[in-house]
Amino acid sequence: QVQLVESGGGLVQAGGSLRLSCAASGRTFSNYFMGWFRQAPGKEREFVAAINWSTGTPYYADSVKGRFTISRDNAKNTMYLQMNSLKPEDTAVYYCGAKVVAGIPRDDRAYNYWGQGTQVTVSS
Repeated sequence: QVQLVESGGGLVQAGGSLRLSCAASGRTFSNYFMGWFRQAPGKEREFVAAINWSTGTPYYADSVKGRFTISRDNAKNTMYLQMNSLKPEDTAVYYCGAKVVAGIPRDDRAYNYWGQGTQVTVSS
């Protein structure tokens, strides 16, 4: 059974940093995209970043490009999201997901597996 478990969320002041982790288990993800999405209160879930697990190729939303960095550790089967220069508008529940490498990684409807989410709150 596939499990994705996020951790690392918390409360931080604007301009601060956090690193989220997504520990994956239950299968190999060599032919998968792993992605980060977020959902703020009253808003739809939106794409943040994704990575091709095999090649390491990253993809970013324009809103986080230059501030966030996605990476993965194959040996630990864990994906990370380093978030720097955080802004109040980054406040949301952050989810990690996984989908087979096909199409674009920005569409959350194609993701097969999801974690439970971790809250990130950025105070001004």
